Amino acid sequence: MPHRYFAAEFTHTTAALTGPDAHHLGRVMRAKPGDTVILCDGAGFDYTAAVTAVAPDRVELRLVEKRPTAAEPSVEVTLFAGYPKQDKLEFIVQKAVELGAARVVPFFSRFCVAAPKKEEQKNARYARIAAEAAKQAGRGVIPAVELPLDIKDLPARLAEFDLALFCYEGGGSPLRTLVKGQKRIALITGAEGGFAPEEAEKLTAAGAVPVSLGPRILRCETAPLAALAAVMTLSGQLE
Repeated sequence: MPHRYFAAEFTHTTAALTGPDAHHLGRVMRAKPGDTVILCDGAGFDYTAAVTAVAPDRVELRLVEKRPTAAEPSVEVTLFAGYPKQDKLEFIVQKAVELGAARVVPFFSRFCVAAPKKEEQKNARYARIAAEAAKQAGRGVIPAVELPLDIKDLPARLAEFDLALFCYEGGGSPLRTLVKGQKRIALITGAEGGFAPEEAEKLTAAGAVPVSLGPRILRCETAPLAALAAVMTLSGQLE
């Protein structure tokens, strides 16, 4: 299978790779003119492309065929994840991208164990993890990882979605009754300490539907991925 790369430079007939991707294709893979790769434009389209020139920091290619990326879900799920401690957010970002999330938005809440610290620096790493996961999973876009929100700002975001699902330890509706036919979904899960009662009240008042993930207690890095996988299954994205 040809290697996949996200290319920043496109015309109607040509493209170019620069930076680490050019180094990987030119130096590591030792590409030569005539070799073919798959290019992604970051907007949901793949291209079969033939190498035309290789330089130390640039690889030029000719576009041969364009097609929609088969791996992009038809449902757009934004994961709002309570900020966990240590490096658990890296794991959540990586696996959420693999499962098909369109965007990951961490947030700090009252009972978060972690506290904000060097978030711009950490966000750059999360973005790199998302990009690598998108390549590995055959995605046609690189999902954005936003800088963390404070939970008080989260309810205002919910108007962007057709459906907001709030995974709450207090229980709620089963997911299977809610997901079918929805296109833009917000999925909200908590950090280690869960949600304060007043936080749950504000989210539900803003239209978030409390949902249950079953009788077992899931870790904060397990719950968002279990919920995301369930949403993707119920919307037909894992068939």
